[in-house]
Amino acid sequence: MPLEIIVLCAAAAAAGAINAIAGGGTLLTFPTLYAILGSSAEMARLANCTSTVALLPGALSAAWGFRRELSASRHWVAWLAAPSLIGGITGSLLLTEFSPDTFKVLVPWLILTAATLFAIQPQVARWTGIGQAHAAPRGGTLAAIIAFQFCVAVYGGYFGAGIGILMLSALAMMGLSDIHAMNGLKTVLNALINGVSAVWFIVKQDVDWRYASIMMVAAIMGGYAGAHVSRRLNKNLVRRVVVAIGFALAAWEFSRQMRGA
Repeated sequence: MPLEIIVLCAAAAAAGAINAIAGGGTLLTFPTLYAILGSSAEMARLANCTSTVALLPGALSAAWGFRRELSASRHWVAWLAAPSLIGGITGSLLLTEFSPDTFKVLVPWLILTAATLFAIQPQVARWTGIGQAHAAPRGGTLAAIIAFQFCVAVYGGYFGAGIGILMLSALAMMGLSDIHAMNGLKTVLNALINGVSAVWFIVKQDVDWRYASIMMVAAIMGGYAGAHVSRRLNKNLVRRVVVAIGFALAAWEFSRQMRGA
C-alpha cells in the first residue's frame, strides 16, 4: 500500500505540472490508476473518473498560477465557457451511461490518440500559426471555434488526455499570439471541462476516494509549480518523455487486449 501511494502521488504531481506546461497529464495518472485498480472494464472507467477528479485541483492551481497572463483574454473565457461546460457533461454522460466494456476496448486507442496529438504539437503549432498574431475571428469563424471547443470538451469529458493541443490550436485561430496567455486560457477551459465532469463522476459515485484524495494534494503542488517553471523548462524534452510514455502504454494495452482475446 505505501508503494502504491508513492507511485500515485508522483504520477499526480508530474501530471499536474505537465498539464500546466502543455497538457497530457492524464497519460500518467490514468494508466497508473488502471494498473493499481485492476484490468476489468469497470475498473477502467473507475480509473478514468478518479483521474479526472484527482487532477481537477491541479488544474485550478495552474489557472491561478497563470492569472496575470489571463488579464488580456478574459473575454474569450466568456465565449468558450458554455461550450466547455456543455461538452464536458456530454462526454461524462457518454462515459458513465454506456457499457464500460466499450470504454475498455477504446482505452488503447484513446491513449494512442492522445500520445499522437501530443507528439505532433509542434507541427500543429506551425500549421495553425501559434505564436503569430493575426486578426481576431468573426462570424462563421467564431462559430466554428465555439463548435470545435464543444467537440474538444466532449472528448475531454470522456477521456481528456491530449485536449491541450486541440485547445491551443483553436486559441491560435482566435488571434492569440502569447503562448503564456494561451496556456493560461487553455488551463482555465480545461478546469471547466474537468470541473463539470468531476461533479458528475462524484454524483455517480464513480470515484475511488482512497486514491483521489491523496492525488489531489500532489496534483495541486505539481500544477502550481508547473505554471511557475513553465517558462524555464525545455518543453521539447517534456514532450518527448510524455510521448514515449504514451506510446509505450498504448502498446502495452494493445498487447494486453490481444492476450485477453
